[in-house]
This record gives sequence, C-alpha cells and structure tokens, in this order.
Amino acid sequence: MEREVPSAPDEATVSETVYRRIRADIVFGRLSPGQKLGLDRMRATYGASISTLRELLSRLASEGLIVAEGQRGFEVAPVSAEDFQEVTSLRLLLEAHAMEGSFAAGGLDWEGGVVAAHHKLAALERQLLAGEEADVELWKRYDWEFHRALIAACGSRALLQAHAAMYDRYLRYQMVAVVFRGTEAAEEHRRLLESALARDSVTGRQALAEHLDNCVQHVLRSGALEGFARGRATDTAARPPGSAAPARKPARRAAQKAL
Repeated sequence: MEREVPSAPDEATVSETVYRRIRADIVFGRLSPGQKLGLDRMRATYGASISTLRELLSRLASEGLIVAEGQRGFEVAPVSAEDFQEVTSLRLLLEAHAMEGSFAAGGLDWEGGVVAAHHKLAALERQLLAGEEADVELWKRYDWEFHRALIAACGSRALLQAHAAMYDRYLRYQMVAVVFRGTEAAEEHRRLLESALARDSVTGRQALAEHLDNCVQHVLRSGALEGFARGRATDTAARPPGSAAPARKPARRAAQKAL
C-alpha cells in the first residue's frame, strides 16, 4: 500500500509563522530595542528567504515595531520615555472605550471568563509576591488574558484588533524593563475585576488609568530604558539566535528580582 506523502506547508503559511516568531521575539525583548537586523543572519535564524524577510520586516515597520532605514536596512524600533507615554495613552483610550461597551453588554459567560482569567493572574502574582521563581512570559500572558477578558464583550472586532496591537507595543516596554510592582499591581487588578462584576465602567476606567500610569512612572523612575539609547545596539550576528538582549535579566528569574 502506497503511503501518502504529506504536502509541504505553503509559502503563505511559512511566511505567517516566521512573522509571528519575529514579532514575538521583538515584543518579548529577545530582539532588543535598536538592534540591527542583518538579513543574512535572520535567514539562518528564521529559515526564510531574504525577499520574504524584507516583506515581513516592512509589515512590522508599519506596526511600529521595526524601523526601516532605507539602504541601511532594518532595526528593532528604539524605546524612549516619550514613546512609552504615548503608547500608554493610546492603550488607555482604546481599552477604556472597549471596557465601557463590554461591561454593558457582557453576560454570564463573559463574567465567568473575566473571573477565570483573573484567578490565573492572581495565582501567579501570589507566587511572585512569595518570592518564588516564575516564568515572565507566562505571567504576561495571564496579564493579557485578563485585560482581554475585560473587553471581550465590547462587540467590535476592529476595536479588539487595534487594542491588541497597542497592547503589544506597551508589553514590549514591560518586557524590556521587567516590571512587577508587587502588591500594588495585584490590588489594581482586583479593583478592575470588582468594577467589571459591578458593571461600573466609571470606576473601571479610573482603576485602569491608575494601573497604567503607575506602571509608566515605575519604569521611568527605575531608569530601565536608559540602557537602550539609540546607537548602542548590535547586529543579530553578535549573539546566538533567539537569545535575550544582554541588558535583560534571565527570563525565569527576572520577575522575582524585580519585586
């Protein structure tokens, strides 16, 4: 009996997979701010052709995660206090608007999703508060799932997509700075949960604004962005594929050390 030969993945599927890998490496800080992206090295790392990489990097440039420098090539978008504040303001605008619609329209299934997402996030925050080792990326995934659950019933796919894009730009700053603000952050998440269950969008917006502003102020006071000044970055050839930037702490220990 002849065996069926599995078909090779089509070019579009491969391209999308590579896009998601590069995007995640930028958002989670494995490709550091200002790092130059040598296409030859990227081809070896991500297994994509030069022409495909150019297309994907141009796509990421349109999202504000990559800077295209004409004949000089591409580099990961730099970070700055001004950009972080602008990104935060845009996230607040989108998330607060989506929360208002979601709080008004969400049913019991939505409430259950919010409670479940908060339960996972709160459990991991308790682990961090106890000084236990934790996976930073898992912590931020749970944070994303909770904030996404809060706005899931807003009824607008376009709003959810816009919020997701801005959330990732905000998350990149958190991953660069590796920020966990301890009890304060956990309490802010609890207030967001309570406002959702009470369908109180006014209190929810106030809690969200304080949550985001407190994070920004904490990052700026820490000076964590100062080590990523433009011009200090290196080419991807300078370290092994997928490894973190030198300025970042090891991923699994970072949250604990940031307490």
